[in-house]
Amino acid sequence: VIGQPVKSKRPKEPGENKIKPVNKKVKPKNAKMKERESVDSSLKSQSILTQVMDKGHFQKLAATLSLAAGQSIELRCKGSNVTWSYPSYLDTFKDSRLSIKQLDRHSQLILANSTAADTGEYSCWLQLCNGNKCRKDETKTGSTYIFFTDKEELFVPTPSYFEIVYLNPDKPAVIPCRVTTPSAKVTLHREFPAEEIETDGTDIFYDAKKGFVFQHPTSDHKGIVYCKAESQGAPQISIKYHLLYVEVPKGPPSTTIAVSSGRAGLSDRVHVICTVLGEPDVDVSFRWQYPGQESGRPVIIQNFWRLINRGIGHTTRISKSVLLVEDFEDTDVGNYVCIAQNLQGETTVATKVELK
Repeated sequence: VIGQPVKSKRPKEPGENKIKPVNKKVKPKNAKMKERESVDSSLKSQSILTQVMDKGHFQKLAATLSLAAGQSIELRCKGSNVTWSYPSYLDTFKDSRLSIKQLDRHSQLILANSTAADTGEYSCWLQLCNGNKCRKDETKTGSTYIFFTDKEELFVPTPSYFEIVYLNPDKPAVIPCRVTTPSAKVTLHREFPAEEIETDGTDIFYDAKKGFVFQHPTSDHKGIVYCKAESQGAPQISIKYHLLYVEVPKGPPSTTIAVSSGRAGLSDRVHVICTVLGEPDVDVSFRWQYPGQESGRPVIIQNFWRLINRGIGHTTRISKSVLLVEDFEDTDVGNYVCIAQNLQGETTVATKVELK
């Protein structure tokens, strides 16, 4: 029954019984000192996350937890207004194995029949609300990374067989071949020329919760790679990752505008094209202002984008917005303004169309 503690008699995990007894005697002075130290150490956040064990016992969670795939887990988060975060694919597929219920004093998350794909971070926090505005209470949070181990699935499964990873010289790049078994030995390999890529533990290193991290990507790293994992059995291969090197100046969109003809006759078709060159992983949105807009003049606007290889190992994204006037009239004479926007800002460009 959802809402009740899980009572399956499963074999204990190694180390599961190593819970410190509650009645352990501690000298009062030391306890006070420890309490003062924990408060003084830059106001550490208070963990509000626990795991419900057999027979209704609770256990505080460490930074990581390993469970065998197939097990169910119940987590509790103290508070009357709790928000949860968990692997996003559980939302994507609206997975019925996941159940979240807010009760009076705590929120409950139950994940039944776990699989290797459920491996990831599970966290919760209290929301502080004032009217309709809510914010995260940074002092009351809880988080743990759960490995759902499966010897048949050493890599956390993904919905695709091929992924693109952008290498930007300004920020670390991650090849997300995460494992379900934290003790697995993982290596990184280039497809052509066939070779293992050396990891020095500093510039390139492996993190079981993220994958391989390139701290300072360069164009030398581009190409197709895959990961290999070994853990008490035959090695397993991950999906392939296409590493594309990107080097485009940061800032508002680099935008140009062009028109099929600056002088149009009545009943002509007129195209106005707004083009942006930018980073492949940065979205661009477009807005238009045109002469017949206020009078409700019908126009057709189409947006699309594609990636191009500039031939020197760099990849650029071309985003376009095309405004089409199918039957040019007097009301269409005037300025056509395109506003392109990304996270860094917006750029406005304009062109004029006159009557022949």
